[in-house]
Amino acid sequence: MITLKINGKDYSFDGNPEMPLLWYLRDEIGLTGTKFGCGMALCGACTVHVDGVPARACVLPVGAVNGPITTIESVSQTPVGKAVQAAWTQAQVPQCGYCQSGQVMTASALLTQKPQPTDADIDASMSGNICRCATYNRIRQAIHDAAKELG
Repeated sequence: MITLKINGKDYSFDGNPEMPLLWYLRDEIGLTGTKFGCGMALCGACTVHVDGVPARACVLPVGAVNGPITTIESVSQTPVGKAVQAAWTQAQVPQCGYCQSGQVMTASALLTQKPQPTDADIDASMSGNICRCATYNRIRQAIHDAAKELG
């Protein structure tokens, strides 16, 4: 039996410990905000935080999780996540929106670790989060706007 703390709540898992965390989140406990993109940790759509660090849920086995998990469903409960989501809306970042949960999760982790990132910091942190709509300039602007909001 594996116990996972997800968005502040304890969950018990009695299945195959090799099951990707993504499938547990989506199919077992109904947290569908974390998206399946490529299944190979290349696109970032499945990004969650494990102990505050971005992790790709599509390749992370449930049995390998070491720390509390935060998903897009609860990131807005943190000051950084709330600022990022507000900046995303203000900058009109999403077009199709599919990648945005992973983008927001990665941006929130960046601003937690580096409250005043440079363009180079943003580019380095966000590389690997693919946006088919190519809203990268708006993403960068929204991160700068959230950083200003956070002070």
